[in-house]
Amino acid sequence: MIELSLTAAGSQRVRFAISPLEEVLGAVQTLLGLRRHPTPLPWLAGVPDVPELRAVLSARHYITEFLSPPPDGPETTAEAQLAVVRATPPEQAALELGMVDADLSGLPADPAAARDLLAGQLETVWQAVLAPHWPRLRELLAADIAHRTRQLGSGGLAAMLAELHPRVRLSGTSVLVDVRARERLSIDSRGLLLIPAVFAWPNVGVVTVPPWQVSLLYPARGVASLWTAAGSPPEPLAEILGRTRALLLTTLDRPAATTELARRHGLAPATVSAHLTALRGAGLLASERRGHRVLYRRTELGDALLAGKRD
Repeated sequence: MIELSLTAAGSQRVRFAISPLEEVLGAVQTLLGLRRHPTPLPWLAGVPDVPELRAVLSARHYITEFLSPPPDGPETTAEAQLAVVRATPPEQAALELGMVDADLSGLPADPAAARDLLAGQLETVWQAVLAPHWPRLRELLAADIAHRTRQLGSGGLAAMLAELHPRVRLSGTSVLVDVRARERLSIDSRGLLLIPAVFAWPNVGVVTVPPWQVSLLYPARGVASLWTAAGSPPEPLAEILGRTRALLLTTLDRPAATTELARRHGLAPATVSAHLTALRGAGLLASERRGHRVLYRRTELGDALLAGKRD
């Protein structure tokens, strides 16, 4: 059990962030069979040959923190994280690599050289495998953050954590994470960082190694349906709203942005935007700005209309 004690300063800063490099690590581990995924991802077969990175990620208990440094926020880019990786002090890289329970004899003995080699391989995997799919992955992660933020605002920290993961809960002034490790630490003034991840499913992880910010990684919502094609809208709904608007309303089981919906359905973004505006005007959708994006989601009226036309 890991106990994260919420100090007076730390309890005021519970925030969310997106980590592109966490998805890189997860993709490679999924290919190695060390992480599971609820849906087939044939594009993972295209992971390039990165033997040293694979060796680190073959560990079963600890795979370093510096290879996926805690991100600054929801807008963090892979390029920004890679810069942090390459700036990791050699002594920190040596400390963390020394904790990895895997055969790392193929790595250079010089920790700075090992760090730079692994950073280069991270970048290779990112460019070849994750970057082409990142817009869709990122939209799912942003939608998860929007959902959790609403939960935090309406029900408080305890209610939000109760739905975050079965192994996470709030007890008094501590966040308890039911994992094999045993540790107790105080969350400092940087606060608790919550990081949804596509490849975390079905597990939860905690970053506790100094000097990194204490972070909780958890599976993002909607991962199982990430690569499934949207079904056809109910015919009665299409007759009322028109086929495109009915399709968009049916698709929005989870919040999404205009660009994601346009890619998914092969439509022009301007066309999608016009239909979303009409649906929002009718009270069937609501919108919320997250950074530079506007996410749309069905309202209770939209859910009721869709349910009625499916029956």
